[in-house]
Amino acid sequence: MSPRNQRTRRDFLKKSAVATAGLTILPPYLITGARAQDGKVPPSRRINLGVIGVGGRAARVVPELCANGKAQPVAFCDVDFSANGVQDNLEKYPDVRRFTDFRVMLEEMGDDIDAVSVVTPDHTHFPAAMLAMSMGKHVYVEKPLTHSYREADMLMRAEKKFGVVTQMGNQGHSSGAYLQFARMVEQGVIHDITAVEAWKSPGLFFMNAAERFSQYPKGETVPETLDWDLWCGPAEKKPFSSKYHPFDWRAFWLYGNGMLGDWGAHIIDFVHEFLELGQPTQLTPLRIEDANDVLFPLSSHLKMKFPARGAHPALDLTWRDGADYLPRIPDSFKEKQPDGSLKEPDLGGAGTVLYRADGEYAITRGSHWGNSSVIPASRAKEHEKALEVESPSLNHAESFIAACMGEGRTRSPFRVGGDLTKTLLLGVICQRLAEELNFDRKTERFIGNDRANALLDGPPPRDGWEQYYRMV
Repeated sequence: MSPRNQRTRRDFLKKSAVATAGLTILPPYLITGARAQDGKVPPSRRINLGVIGVGGRAARVVPELCANGKAQPVAFCDVDFSANGVQDNLEKYPDVRRFTDFRVMLEEMGDDIDAVSVVTPDHTHFPAAMLAMSMGKHVYVEKPLTHSYREADMLMRAEKKFGVVTQMGNQGHSSGAYLQFARMVEQGVIHDITAVEAWKSPGLFFMNAAERFSQYPKGETVPETLDWDLWCGPAEKKPFSSKYHPFDWRAFWLYGNGMLGDWGAHIIDFVHEFLELGQPTQLTPLRIEDANDVLFPLSSHLKMKFPARGAHPALDLTWRDGADYLPRIPDSFKEKQPDGSLKEPDLGGAGTVLYRADGEYAITRGSHWGNSSVIPASRAKEHEKALEVESPSLNHAESFIAACMGEGRTRSPFRVGGDLTKTLLLGVICQRLAEELNFDRKTERFIGNDRANALLDGPPPRDGWEQYYRMV
């Protein structure tokens, strides 16, 4: 890169830092990025992206981050470059340097990387994100943010300490549905909510009784293309099994967060943010089927109690996944038909119902970018202005890249996505122990339950991974 181009990029990124003073700090090594490969956008106007996790979900995330030409991958890191979806990104960006270890990638190319995407199994989100943030890199991390409550709290503190742009990948937060929900709260359609029903239909193998097991899988030959030790990262290293990699790791307590940790980030996210839920004070298991120490339950129903919060009344949130996941809607919220019968609302496989204290009507929403509706539908007409949906100018990935360039802000920074993740992980602990738990919101500890508090902290990291837990 010529001295002139270096100065151009340096000047631009310094101006971006000034434009977002107090939110974004751009250290010196962020100002000398590599020249763009396709030449469509000048290097001075482009974010250089380090990609941690190239296949699987990243097969979509990376193109989304780079769609408008304002971001360009300069480094690919994956523990298995033969996994599903990896080839899509490799073919599109054939000259990008490849690494197996994200620590090596950041050490060797730190001066050329402005931001990183972390799209890996849940148990490896934390060390990759923490190291990148400590080096001044902006970070995009898929949901749920972390594998433990402690890790989520530490990333929220790191966001403040290092002053970087952050985004958790719950894409509905940058959708028209998000703006619609915000308007419904502002205009009082969503008001005095005292109960929320949330649900998710069964999906992964562990929710099929015929496929379940209670012992860790027997070891298999590690594929030649896979670095199994790096895949395990800070978590306990079990013998390799194709049940873990490349897809089904979500079913295991050791590596994933089950259906609640996975889909909950797309289902209760609006409720959590706009009703300012914070953390529950009590969690009660209502139905935990086939609990064991290896897999998440076959079915899981639980209730979380949230205290009054400012103008918001106390609220009970009930979560159901697996069998009998759909809530029962009271007749008063069903639509009366010409023949006098009552029509059930179409709830779908995932979503929420919000109940107002006055019982006049309820609000339903699906997941991700699903819009909200009023039930019974006959009550929607009077709220049609609030129910209007407008599309935001930038999607979730685009808003992250824009914020990295000092233009606007992200919708799910870690102070939002991390707080949501904490709530989800409290629910996961309730699923794991299958017992009622009382939680102190001030101390962020369970009351009189050492086992639950140990799960808050998560297991100690393996040798060689401890340093990432000492950075904040």
